[in-house]
Amino acid sequence: MNILILEDEEPAARQMVQFLERAGLAPPAPPVLRSVAKALAWLQAHPMPDLIFSDIELLDGNVFVLYEQVRVTCPVIFTTAYDQFLLPAFRGNGIAYLLKPFDYEQFREALAKYQLLRGSVPQPAPSPALNSEVLRELSQALHAHTQPQYKQRFTVRMRTGLYLLQADDIAYLQADEGITFAVDAAGARYPLSGPLAELERQLDPRRFGRLNRSELVNIAFVEKMEPYFNNRLAVRLRTRPAVELTTSAAQTPEFRRWLEG
Repeated sequence: MNILILEDEEPAARQMVQFLERAGLAPPAPPVLRSVAKALAWLQAHPMPDLIFSDIELLDGNVFVLYEQVRVTCPVIFTTAYDQFLLPAFRGNGIAYLLKPFDYEQFREALAKYQLLRGSVPQPAPSPALNSEVLRELSQALHAHTQPQYKQRFTVRMRTGLYLLQADDIAYLQADEGITFAVDAAGARYPLSGPLAELERQLDPRRFGRLNRSELVNIAFVEKMEPYFNNRLAVRLRTRPAVELTTSAAQTPEFRRWLEG
């Protein structure tokens, strides 16, 4: 049985190979491809496999880009970390799926579903495959429900109790001696949990932009900017009292692009 694995995470790929060996479906060791580009080249150069185990997000993009370029005539078992919103699309199209993280028993159940579906289709007609209608439904479901979800509020532990801080009320964030503080329009400082880089990933990049290695600013509080030394910018915020922060020389071009975006 010829099997192809599309998976960008090495531990997940290694687990899949182990499960296939345990189920008696490998050897030979199946090829493991980590990107859309490599998968496209492989499928153009080799016969269609009997079965594909396919992650959705690969190193260079969404796997549906691949399936729009190559007509896949073999069944696909998706291995996905996306939650329940996408599962009705899989069920509706008779495609097996594995929701990460999964164990061997779940793997066997998905494999059994695939084998049952394949056995129910008369030959020589192909087994359940990715036709254009299936691709469109899956892509639409994915696009509609995988928009990034950013933090709207933070629970902050202060000496006097727990406070709920809205992200909209944060004028800027500042890393200071290993602690990241959120600062509001009145200058009150709230200690947050986690390093600045982690908090940056949790916040909407359209609203919060990086000034330098230790500061992020909320665009709603930016009042004006002026040239500063060494190709930097002095950024004045609408706070009371007014605060002036500076970009780093390395970050200034990206900050300018962010402001105009």
